[in-house]
Amino acid sequence: MYKVDLPVDESVRQAVERRRAAEAERKSRIFNTRTRVIGVDLRALHKQQGDKQERKEMEKQRDVSYDLLRLSLDEMAMHQKKEEDEVRGELARDLVQFRAIHQRAEDSRDADINYDRKGAPTTCESVPDSALGPASMQVFLGEGIKEDEKKRSQMELNEKNLRAQKEEREQRVREEKKRELLTSRVLVEKDLRAVQLNALEEECKREAQVALSHYNQAQAEERMEREQQERMRREGEELAELRYMVTSDLLTERPEAAARTTESSPNAPRVLTDRWKGMSPQQISDIHRKREEQCFEKERLREREKRRELAWDYHLTEQSRQQERDERKDMELQRERRIQLDKYNQQLAREQQAHQQFLDKQLYTNRPSVQYFTQFSTSSR
Repeated sequence: MYKVDLPVDESVRQAVERRRAAEAERKSRIFNTRTRVIGVDLRALHKQQGDKQERKEMEKQRDVSYDLLRLSLDEMAMHQKKEEDEVRGELARDLVQFRAIHQRAEDSRDADINYDRKGAPTTCESVPDSALGPASMQVFLGEGIKEDEKKRSQMELNEKNLRAQKEEREQRVREEKKRELLTSRVLVEKDLRAVQLNALEEECKREAQVALSHYNQAQAEERMEREQQERMRREGEELAELRYMVTSDLLTERPEAAARTTESSPNAPRVLTDRWKGMSPQQISDIHRKREEQCFEKERLREREKRRELAWDYHLTEQSRQQERDERKDMELQRERRIQLDKYNQQLAREQQAHQQFLDKQLYTNRPSVQYFTQFSTSSR
């Protein structure tokens, strides 16, 4: 028989690949610490949230700083542009002034020709050829035709332009003066208005102060009148009280005034203290007799309380002795119980030590190596 390479079943290969992919996905899910651990690290989340908020605040402050820097740079650029425009205008004005002073047309080399000065010839026939060399030719054939009219028209045009510029400059100066005059007039009006307002305000303040002073004076007069009436009323009450005290039973010292019958006022006390002038000898002897009786009664009660305290102290002493005897018995029992417990613990320790020696020397003699522990947790199954 011949060896024939049979085609591999694709479904089997795809199934194997699918199981391998599922196993890899399961391993990544099971061995991933983040998804395996139950619970959420709130502290880390709060820290991340705080860092994010702080980062947002820093970005916001940075944007605000950039905006302020951009505004300042724009202001600097505008100021610099304005200064450059002013410098450029000043240079242009200086250039025009320089040209008007040092580069006038009448001061040029051809001024005698252009402006008909110094007896310059108007035609080429009036200049002899011997007076003009090869390099000194200034008038050629065909030149200078209607040159005077052209110059005159050009001069008229220049004068017209100059007059227009002068009038425009004068008009601008007049408008500027008019504007300054209007501005100064507005400022003066504002100052006058402010002065008037200040005067009105001062007048109002002065009138308010006068009204306040009148009101305070009226209040003071009213208060003085009330105080005078109150003083007169108080003096009248004091005089009435003085008259009553002089004519009352307190200063007359009538003993009948202190006695009050129960028929006239049953709820009132029998003696009026504000009119009472002292006790009689009989009343004083009754008081001394009652005080002695109270002293005897108090002494008898004190003796009874002392006997009761002695009996109670004896009872407490006997009770404390009985308690001490019970405590000694309990201590003896606890000591015996502790001795028995120590013996039992020693026996348990000997048995545990013997069992541990049996485990270490006889049972667990084959210790597992590192490869034994590394073979676990290598698959998801």
